[in-house]
Amino acid sequence: MKIKILFGIAFWTLLLLGACNRDDITFESPSQLLRFSTDTVFCDTVYNQMRSETYAVKVYNNEDKDVLIPKIALEGGNSSLYRINVDGKTGTSFQNVALRKKDSLYVFVEIAPVANAPEAIAEDKVVFNTPAGEQKVTLFSVVQDAEYFIQTGDNPVTINENTTWTNEKVKVIFGNLNVAEGKTLTMEKGTKVYFRKNSGMNFMKNSGLTVNGALGEEVIFRGDRSDTKYDTLPANWNGIKMEEGSLLKMNYARVFGGNVGLQLKKNDATINNSIFHTFQNIGIYAIHSSQFTANNVVMNNCGEADLAIASGGTYNLNYCTLANYWNLNPSMSALGIYASNVYQSGDELIAGNPILNVNNSIIYGDIPDMISYSKTEGGSFTANINNSLLKISSNAGFTPIGQNIIKNEDPKFQNYFTQKMNLRVKSDSPARGKGVGTNNVTAIDIAGNPRTGPLTIGAYQ
Repeated sequence: MKIKILFGIAFWTLLLLGACNRDDITFESPSQLLRFSTDTVFCDTVYNQMRSETYAVKVYNNEDKDVLIPKIALEGGNSSLYRINVDGKTGTSFQNVALRKKDSLYVFVEIAPVANAPEAIAEDKVVFNTPAGEQKVTLFSVVQDAEYFIQTGDNPVTINENTTWTNEKVKVIFGNLNVAEGKTLTMEKGTKVYFRKNSGMNFMKNSGLTVNGALGEEVIFRGDRSDTKYDTLPANWNGIKMEEGSLLKMNYARVFGGNVGLQLKKNDATINNSIFHTFQNIGIYAIHSSQFTANNVVMNNCGEADLAIASGGTYNLNYCTLANYWNLNPSMSALGIYASNVYQSGDELIAGNPILNVNNSIIYGDIPDMISYSKTEGGSFTANINNSLLKISSNAGFTPIGQNIIKNEDPKFQNYFTQKMNLRVKSDSPARGKGVGTNNVTAIDIAGNPRTGPLTIGAYQ
């Protein structure tokens, strides 16, 4: 009993001492301006009625005394599209916020807007009122109106009629979106298609995808996190799959940031003036495509390969630039083109004889052999390469045939890093003046420049 009494006395003594210590803290009015980690918060582009990620502003007290900030509030008040969190509480206005000497606190910011136009700017300010003066941190975000396609349970959303998408609203896809057998989805210039993590599009047999982008108004396929840091991060979405008999016509598209950008299977595809970059596995995977043609196409930064072809089919590249400087996982192959004469479909091994025709193109990157051929018994691979620059060694496993092949010379890209990704070549590049002939698409390069005079190989004149 005596021990219990002594313990109780000690407990209450410590509690009182702690209370006295807290009471001893006095908070004064700031006599100096506060300091902030930033004066402007650029929030991710957000979509109608969809909450953004949370951003943080750090507020510093540089004084040798504990201060009480009289007021921290959103300038827009309750009508603001933004909400802030101060000291664990969410709202638009806070009074008498304590900040210890030489310490800091976080103000967390998020936005959940309602769009009243296809695209608008949402701006507000966090206002800090102290006797030392009024200070403001600007909040800035682009708000886009959006149409949502949301899979519930195991049933994907399906487009069952011929449909045209325009640039009036961003298309945001959660889960899988199907285009029904025999139906065509058309995307007009400036259309933006954004995907949540692990989301994608599937085109059923004999369906179609027509992409009608334009220079400066490309059709965009990417993950829904549009903060610029995600421009160079892969695996933000799955990809686009097209089944047997489907038809792809793509002009001026930009496809990036997923796992496998485009998977084609026993179908025809024409891709013009488009860019594929930053995929965890493959930019374009074409399986036994009867006719695949790419004109003025740029590819870069894909973990396994920019382009992979399997089983049979004919694959034509004209004035294309396939670079690969993947540096996110050194164990991955980072090829320009991977070719195999077989495709595994369940338990069945489907063999073929793929034919690759490369004209006026650049295939270059970090590894010694930018084209790799995986051969099995009973198949063959033909690589016809003309007027092109290719990085290849004597161990490639196949011999390209053709004329005017420039082997293993640095094309001298202006900036091959994906953050800048300027795959135009410098004035002293060996790719200058080596092009021969054009077709109705490649008479103008991907940037809209006419190909006249000495022709530069690759997608840029």
